[in-house]
Amino acid sequence: MKTTFLKPVLDLKATGIKIKATMKQKGISPRQLQAIMDFPYVQTVYNWFSGKNMPTIDNLIVLSQILKVPMDSLVATNFVETEIEADFFTGEMKAS
Repeated sequence: MKTTFLKPVLDLKATGIKIKATMKQKGISPRQLQAIMDFPYVQTVYNWFSGKNMPTIDNLIVLSQILKVPMDSLVATNFVETEIEADFFTGEMKAS
């Protein structure tokens, strides 16, 4: 028997918008962030803004500390409905 599960997925575009808005609110420019995070190119930050790329988990940790906000306030998720076996979360194994 199948059941529906809401699987969270990262929304790159919305995450970029959140990062950009938080940086603006905190008064940190992309060039300042580039310097603080020791990126060779400021384009890294602009790629986050546009949703082209997502910060790595270690960069996200640093970013949240720089901006003095929790990581989850910088990340946006959507939920996608997916079907799974009804007993998936019970941990019971079915015999094949």
